[in-house]
Amino acid sequence: MNPQISLWQRVRPWLMVFDGPLLFLMLLLSGVGMLTLYSAGHDFAGRFEDQLRNLLVAFAVMWVVAMAPPQTLMRLAVPIYTFGLALLIAVAMFGLIKKGARRWINVGIVIQPSEIMKIAMPLMLAWFFQKREGALTWKEFCISGIILAIPVIFILKQPDLGTALLVLAAGFYVIFLAGLSWKVLLGLFLTTAASLPVIWANLHDYQRERVMTLIDPTSDPLGKGFHIIQSTIAIGSGGVMGKGWLKGTQAHLEFIPERTTDFIFAVYAEEFGLIGILLLILLYLLLLVRGMMIAANAPSVFTRLLAGSITLIFFTYAFINMGMVSGILPVVGVPLPFMSYGGTALVTLGLGSGILMSIQRHRNLVQS
Repeated sequence: MNPQISLWQRVRPWLMVFDGPLLFLMLLLSGVGMLTLYSAGHDFAGRFEDQLRNLLVAFAVMWVVAMAPPQTLMRLAVPIYTFGLALLIAVAMFGLIKKGARRWINVGIVIQPSEIMKIAMPLMLAWFFQKREGALTWKEFCISGIILAIPVIFILKQPDLGTALLVLAAGFYVIFLAGLSWKVLLGLFLTTAASLPVIWANLHDYQRERVMTLIDPTSDPLGKGFHIIQSTIAIGSGGVMGKGWLKGTQAHLEFIPERTTDFIFAVYAEEFGLIGILLLILLYLLLLVRGMMIAANAPSVFTRLLAGSITLIFFTYAFINMGMVSGILPVVGVPLPFMSYGGTALVTLGLGSGILMSIQRHRNLVQS
């Protein structure tokens, strides 16, 4: 070993896998999340330490994936999608039932296979369109729709509306970015609008209740509407400047349900106010901009579609979570990226971020 080589020179190649702006934004969001979780989880012993461990695992996953070239990701697209679909079929046949839903399976450890599809779906569809570059017809878009629909149907049957919507969105973004016609989009919109009575008739009772609760949460203030009522009270009570860190009364008096997971935004809004909300939205917008810049500079159809869809799904996470906590969208159980407590969601985010960094790092390589 050359004694003249500094420690920074030795470490630098291992750190250069990261995209600086993207890493900086993720660290800021994670830091804000840890501060908020510390306040929200004051009576949850060990939750702060668990989340810190989850973040370390997520960043480790991100680093490993960022090291892999996009060609490797492309080769893994079909196996990962097939494996995820096989697990969904296994869940439907003999999955574990918790709280009335069959979403998990024991493979030595208990996992939720639908989470795999959040990344497997854009990988598979990006691979599909790469293989058909320059020869896209309506048949290719129909096939891609079938590839998307099959796992979404299995996830809806579990039932898990929130994850199904996220997987559907992840796949739709790839199809849209591949060049889906606006006429087709308009047709899909009109068809969906006309199908609303059929969709409503096929919803589970709890899903209908969530929609009705969104329209009028005061109809069941101590039951189904409790989440939305308390979260909107917390957001409103924060005012412009907020009550200050560790001073949120709604959270500390335990009025906000799921305050460390799906409703952590309500805790943040109460303590940091409108100014804090605007700064948080700015961070997510900057994350969106950076991700789309990576997509725009990507060297191939596969990497461009993959980077664009992953970036948009991150923003969709944030939009849906803030919307449901604010009472403008139904409660569907979507975490706030890099802030909500939870290992599986963080690892999924780390995996997606690693893919973005891999694409940025290898942007000058020509896809074979």
